[in-house]
Amino acid sequence: MTNRKITGYALGIVAAASYGMNPLFALPLYEDGMNPDSVLLFRYLLALPVLGAMLLTRGHTLKVSGKELLLLSLMGIMVAISSLSLFAAYNYMAAGIASTLLFVYPIMVALLMAVIFRERIRPITCLCLALALTGIGLLYKGDGDATLSLTGTILVIISSLSYAIYIVAVNKTSLNKIPTLKLTFYILASGSLLFAVRLCAGVPLITEPLAYSATWINLLALALIPTALSFLCTTAAIKHIGPTPTAILGAFEPVTAIIFGITVFGEILTARDIAGITLIIGAVSMVIAADDISNHLNRIRRLFPRIRRPFGKGPDKIAH
Repeated sequence: MTNRKITGYALGIVAAASYGMNPLFALPLYEDGMNPDSVLLFRYLLALPVLGAMLLTRGHTLKVSGKELLLLSLMGIMVAISSLSLFAAYNYMAAGIASTLLFVYPIMVALLMAVIFRERIRPITCLCLALALTGIGLLYKGDGDATLSLTGTILVIISSLSYAIYIVAVNKTSLNKIPTLKLTFYILASGSLLFAVRLCAGVPLITEPLAYSATWINLLALALIPTALSFLCTTAAIKHIGPTPTAILGAFEPVTAIIFGITVFGEILTARDIAGITLIIGAVSMVIAADDISNHLNRIRRLFPRIRRPFGKGPDKIAH
C-alpha cells in the first residue's frame, strides 16, 4: 500500500470518527439546559467564520447565481432539518443508537434515485435494504420489555431522509458544479436562518449556560471537530482514495458515537443491539461498495470464460 493510500484511509477514519463525536459535545450542552435549536444555531454560527477563512485562503469568492442561491437555500433548510431532527432524537434515545439509525441514509439515497430518476435497484440493494430493516427492528425492540422511543425513531428517520434528499439534489442539480467549500458555507448559512426563524416564532433561545466556559468549549468543539475538521478530512480523503472507500469508512461514525456513549455517558448495549448495529453497518457498506464487489466478481468470472456471465449486462454465448 502506498503512502498516499495510507494517508487517505487515515483521513477517512478521522473524518468519520470526528463526525461521530457530535453527541460528546451536544449532550453536555443539553445537561446545562440548552435545547437543540440553541445548540445548532451556535454551532452553525461558530463554524461559518472557519469556513469563510478557508474560502479566503483558497482564493474562492462567494458569488453565485440567483438560481444557485435558491437551491442552496432549499438544501440548507434540508440539512438544518436533518441536524435538528438528529439532535432532538438525542433527548429520546441513546446517542449511539441514534447515530446508527441515521446511517441508513445511503439506502434511502438508492431508493430516491430509483423512484425519482428511474435508476434500477439491483438485487444487492434489495438484500441490503432487508438487512438494514432487520437491524432497525432489532434495535427498536431490545432485550426485555424496553423499546426505543417511537418519537426518537421517527426523528432519526426524518433526519436520514432529509440528508438523503440533500445528497440526491446536490448530485442531480447545478450545485454539483459549485466548489465544496463554497457549497458548505452557503448550506450552513441558510440552515442557520431556519433556527433564527424558529426562534422568532417562539422557540426559546437558551443563553444562560453561555456564562460558563465549559459551554463555550463544547460549542467551539462542536463547530470545529464534527463540522470543520470532518469536512476537511472527508474532502482530502476523497482526493487520496476516492469517494467509495471514503464513504465505507463512514461506518466509523456510529461506531465512534457508540464508543463515547458507553465510555462517557454510561450507555449500555445488549447483544441484540450489537447484532442490529452490525446488520445496519454491514448492509450500508455493501450498498456503497456494490460496484467494487461486482467488478471483483467479474474479474473472477473472466478466469472461467465458459461460465455464463452473472454480473454483466447480457448473457454470454457458450462456446462449442
